[in-house]
Amino acid sequence: MNIPHLSFSLAEKLAIVNAIDALILVDGNVHNGEINVLTKLMKSIDFDSNFIVQARNIATDQCVLILNQMPKEKKDNLTQILQEVAISDGFCHEKETALIESIFH
Repeated sequence: MNIPHLSFSLAEKLAIVNAIDALILVDGNVHNGEINVLTKLMKSIDFDSNFIVQARNIATDQCVLILNQMPKEKKDNLTQILQEVAISDGFCHEKETALIESIFH
């Protein structure tokens, strides 16, 4: 995983973690590869497991709004993050692809 370090605001981090969590859960199976990528992202984005619980309490609509308001550079970085999470289990499920597309459309 080669994710450039970008400084995300607290709201952006919560929205990103919410999106990552939703992506991991969308196909109904949590794979070891997804957990491994999530663990690496905890270090690069700077959040912990308690943060995941907080992110789950934010409405999806609010998260999408926050993510869509980010500058292009951060959106590009988020797209890369979500794609890496999606393929971390060896394949990209169609529900994962649909979720990624719905975030920015």
